Amino acid sequence: MQTLNEDLKSGRFRRVYLLFGEEAFLKKSYKNRLKEAITGGDTMNYNHFEGKGLDVNEIIGLAETMPFFAERRLIVIEDSGFFKSASDELAAWLPSIPETACLIFVESEVDKRSKLYKAVKKAGYAAELNHQDTAQLSRWAAGLLAKEGKKITGRTMELFLSKTGEDMDNIRMELEKLICFTMGRDVVTDEDVEAICAAQAVNKIFEMIGAIAGRQTRRAMDLYEDLLTLREPPMRILFLIARQFNQILQVKELMGKGMDRGAIAGKMKIQPFVVGKTMPQARAFTRAQILSYVDLCAQLEEDVKTGRLSDRLAVELLLTKEYGKN
Repeated sequence: MQTLNEDLKSGRFRRVYLLFGEEAFLKKSYKNRLKEAITGGDTMNYNHFEGKGLDVNEIIGLAETMPFFAERRLIVIEDSGFFKSASDELAAWLPSIPETACLIFVESEVDKRSKLYKAVKKAGYAAELNHQDTAQLSRWAAGLLAKEGKKITGRTMELFLSKTGEDMDNIRMELEKLICFTMGRDVVTDEDVEAICAAQAVNKIFEMIGAIAGRQTRRAMDLYEDLLTLREPPMRILFLIARQFNQILQVKELMGKGMDRGAIAGKMKIQPFVVGKTMPQARAFTRAQILSYVDLCAQLEEDVKTGRLSDRLAVELLLTKEYGKN
């Protein structure tokens, strides 16, 4: 992130960027900041592509087209799959990308062994933006509060993060509520956190997976309906379930190596209380069962993005695990 911040501060931009990793908030934030800094709001020299099956020749052609009364043309490409499937043509062309063009790839899945990844690293910059650890989240959240003239103790911050989980989008929204709730006061207290930060989606996801482990399909569906009532988007719910199963898999493997809660928290860079809640779930599933859910989440996400399934139905099929039984 330091390199991205330096480029944004200096205004000297590389010809290609790759933003990838688990933290959607950071990817979106840096994408938007780079877009604004490079284009200055100019839409004439800006192109956006999203999804798999994109025409590589069209992208190359646009990049080689001179910008209209501007220093450079910006092309943003999201979730293309180019870094997982062979993109030899794009990788071979990238070293010759003109100075008048800038490409920003925003990807969920990246194979660091691919030719395209290596080409991006050589021609520009690849930024891996993963979930922040507790200390980083605490500093970031405290910084946002400080900008509004608010103070918070370390203990209260720990309570706050236990309510919100690690999702930076969710943390930001809850901070906005806290700032409004404490208008006229400069110290955020435990009581403020308890009053404002209701049990969030991540907590319901824990319950939902517990229901799946106990084969309580009706309970899992009821929790899903609760989240929909709270206006949680189905795709965010699917993402949180997938992330939790990935976390369960990591915890299970580290438990198998004899590591305790503290050691696992340090290894995974997550809060010990999160590990403590995850360990019973890791015991409730076999490794094969966890992997089957990880694979199913990935397949359902792909089917939603390609239009084969609606987002709401995809989550229902996951909770009942009826998908692919025809």
